[in-house]
Amino acid sequence: MEPRGLSTNEVSLRLRRDGPNEISSAGERAFLHIVVEVLREPMTILLLVCGMIYGFLGELQDALILLGFWALIIVITVLQERKTEKALSALKSLSSPRALVIRDGRLIRISARELVVDDLVQVNVGDVVPADVLILESVQGQIDESLLTGESFAVFKKANDKAWAGTIVVQGQIFGQVIATGMRTQLGSIGKLLVAASVEPTPLKAETQRIIKRLTVLAIFFSVFTAAAYFYLNKDLLGGVLLGLTLAMAILPNEIPAVLTIFLTLGTRRLSERNVLTRKITAVDSIGATTVLCVDKTGTLTVNKMKIQQIYLNDSSKFSREDLLKIAVHASNPNTFDPMEQAIATEYDKSAIHERPFQQFQLTSDFFAMSNLWLEDSGQVWITTKGAPETIIKMCVADLVDTRRIHEEVERMALSGLRVLGVAQGRFDKSSVPSSQEELSLEFVGLIGFADPVREGVPSAVKQCYEAGIRVIMMTGDHSQTASSVGQQIGLKNPLDVLTGASLEKLSDSELSQHLQTTNCFSRMIPEQKLRIVKILQAQGEVVAMTGDGVNDAPALKAANIGIAMGKKGTDVARESAAIVLLDDNFTTIVEGIKTGRGIYENLKSAMSYLVAVHIPIAGISILPVLLKLPIILMPVHVAFLHLIIEPTCSLVFEAEPASRHLMMRPPRRKNEPIFSKTMLVQSMIQGLILYAVIFVAFAMALHRGQGDLDARALAFTILIFANLALIYMNRYHRESVKSSLRNKYLWPILLISFCALMLVLYVPSLRRIFHFSVLHWDDVGISILAAMLSILIFQIWKHWFFQKDQPRS
Repeated sequence: MEPRGLSTNEVSLRLRRDGPNEISSAGERAFLHIVVEVLREPMTILLLVCGMIYGFLGELQDALILLGFWALIIVITVLQERKTEKALSALKSLSSPRALVIRDGRLIRISARELVVDDLVQVNVGDVVPADVLILESVQGQIDESLLTGESFAVFKKANDKAWAGTIVVQGQIFGQVIATGMRTQLGSIGKLLVAASVEPTPLKAETQRIIKRLTVLAIFFSVFTAAAYFYLNKDLLGGVLLGLTLAMAILPNEIPAVLTIFLTLGTRRLSERNVLTRKITAVDSIGATTVLCVDKTGTLTVNKMKIQQIYLNDSSKFSREDLLKIAVHASNPNTFDPMEQAIATEYDKSAIHERPFQQFQLTSDFFAMSNLWLEDSGQVWITTKGAPETIIKMCVADLVDTRRIHEEVERMALSGLRVLGVAQGRFDKSSVPSSQEELSLEFVGLIGFADPVREGVPSAVKQCYEAGIRVIMMTGDHSQTASSVGQQIGLKNPLDVLTGASLEKLSDSELSQHLQTTNCFSRMIPEQKLRIVKILQAQGEVVAMTGDGVNDAPALKAANIGIAMGKKGTDVARESAAIVLLDDNFTTIVEGIKTGRGIYENLKSAMSYLVAVHIPIAGISILPVLLKLPIILMPVHVAFLHLIIEPTCSLVFEAEPASRHLMMRPPRRKNEPIFSKTMLVQSMIQGLILYAVIFVAFAMALHRGQGDLDARALAFTILIFANLALIYMNRYHRESVKSSLRNKYLWPILLISFCALMLVLYVPSLRRIFHFSVLHWDDVGISILAAMLSILIFQIWKHWFFQKDQPRS
C-alpha cells in the first residue's frame, strides 16, 4: 500500500502549532532599527542642526520648515528602506531549500519551511536534509554530517537511523518521517544558521565606499574653508556656520550608498521576475559582464521531456520490444525524476513496478552506467543495467555483441539528434555477484533512442548572444554526434568541431587552451573537465557564466564568475554553490538575465553620473558668491528642497528606466571596469560645470541689471531646478533619443511634481518668504526655461560628438 502522508488540514494545524521549519536569524530589520539608521545619516543630522540654529536665531519659520523637510526626508528614506527589505525578504523566501514530500497521496516539491512533524519526505543525492528525519528506508544512503560533527567522511544510513537537518545526502536516497522542525532540530538547538541573511559586500560597493570617503573629505574641507571665508569677510560666525553646513549638505554624497543598495536589491527582484533567482547580490553587477556562456544541453537548450523515438534490438528473435522496456524500467530508480527514466516508465507501464532493488550500482563520473540487483524467487540475482552505449558494450560478453553493428546504430541515432541509451541484463548466483559493476559480464539487449527537442526560442537567443559579443559553449554528457546535431539546430558556431571528454583528458592545459579558441561543442563531459575548461577560460581573461545541476558540478559553479544552477532538476548542493538559480532551467532565461543585468548596470551608471553632475552646480553656487562677496544663493532650505527631488529621481526614475534597444548589440563591458571611470567622471563634471556656468551667469546678470538679492536668488534657483530636470532627462541613458522617455513610467510624474513644487515656492507668499524669494516675473520664468533648453542643446551636441563612435552598426 502506497503511503498517503499528511492531509492539507493536518499540515495547517501543525504549522499553526509549531511554526515554520526555519532557523531563527536576523531576518528583516525592524522598523525602529531602520528609523534609527536613517536618523544617523549625515544629511538628516545636518538638517536638524540647521533647524536648531535657525530656532536659536529666532527665525521660527525657517526652523519649522527645515524640521518639516527633516521629517519628510526621514519618511521618504524609511519607505525606500522598507521597500528594499521587502524585496530581500521575498528573495530569501524564494531561495529557501526545497523538499520532496508526500501529501494527500502525492509526491510534491515544496519549500522546506512548510514541512511539519510527521511529514513523509524523500531526500535524493545532492539534497540537503530539510529537517530532522527518522529514516524508514535507505537505498545506499550516505550522509555528510560535517556541519554538525566536523567529521569529513560520509556516514552510511539504514532504516531506523536518523538524518539531521542541514546535512547532505552524498550517495543514494533516503525516505523518512520528519521528527523535528525549525529550532527543535539538532541544528537549531546549537544555534547555527544555515542561510545568512546579510547582504554580501560587492566590488561595486567597495568602489563606491572609496569614492564616498574622498568626497566626504572634500566636503569637509570646502565647508570649513567657505565658513571661514564668510566669517573673515562678514564677521558673522553663525552665518558662516550655517553656510558651512549648507555646503556640506550640498556636497556630501549621502545618496550614493542608498542608490547602490536600492539598485542591487531591486535588481535581484527584477531578475527574479524573469525566473532568474539571484542568491548572491554580487551576480547583479557581474552577470551583464559575461563574455562566455558555458551551458549544459539537456533541459537547458532542450525541453528535457524525453520521448522514446527509436528502439534497436540486439537479437530480434530472442528479445522483444516489451522485454527491452521491462529490463530498462527495472534498471531505473524508483520514484524517478530523470526524464529518460520517466519516458521509459511511461512507455512500459509505471504502475507495474512497486518494489525496490535490494542493491544498486550507481552511475559515476568515470563509468556511465547504473545497475539494479533484484533477488528472484529461484534464489538467483537478476541484474538490469542501462547507460552510455560504449560503456554498456564494455560490460557485455564480447561473443554475444556485434560491436560494429551496434556502433553503426548508435551513430545513426545520434546523427538524427537522438539521445541513446544501451540496455543489458544478466543473472548470477547470489554468492558470485561482483562487488562493482565494472566487473559484470552481461548480455547486451538493445538500444533506446530518445527525442529531446530544442526549446523554442533557443536559436534566436544564441544569435542574440553572438550579437552581444558573448560566446556560447555547449558541454554535455551525450554522444558527440547528438551534441553536434543539437549544435547545428541552435546555430552554435563550429558545431561539427566536437571534443570528447576522453580526448580532452589527453590534452595539456596549453593544448586545451588552443582548442578553446575555436571549439564550442564538448561531449561526454564529466564535471571535473567542466571545471578545467572554466579555469582555462578565466586564465584567458574571460568572464565565465556556467550552468550545472549535480553535486559534482559544485566546484565548477563556485569557480565560475557566475555559477548558474538549475532550479527544477538541480540538487541543493548545486544551488547552494551557485550565484544564480534558473527557476525554469531555460537557456533563453539566461540570456534575458544577462540583458537585465546589463540594463541594471547601465541604469546605475546613469544614476551615479547624474548624482556627480547635480552636486557640482549646487556646490559651486554655494561657494563662489562668498568668495566674490556676492549675495548668498543657497540656504539650507533650498538644499533640503533639492534633496527631495534628487532622492526619488535616483530610486524611481533611473531604476525603472527600460533597457536600451541597443543593449544586446554591444560587446560586454571590460572585466573589472569601474562604474566611476575617468570618462564618466569627466563627462559628469562637464555636465555639472555647464549647468553651473549657465546658472551663475544668469545670477550675475540679474544683479548687474539692478535686480535685488531676492529676485536674483529666485531666478538662479528656478534655473537650477529646470537645469536639474534637464540633467534627469539627459542622464537617463546617454545613448537614447528623447522619444524613449515615454517608456519610463516615473519620469513625467517626477518632472510634473518638481515643476508644481517650484511654482508653489515661487507664488505662494508664505512659502516664498521662507525661501527668501521675490515674485518671479514671467519673463524671468521664460529666461529660466530658455537657459535649461540651452543646457539640453549643449548636451545634445556634446553627446553627438562623444558617443557617435559607440553607436551600434546597423
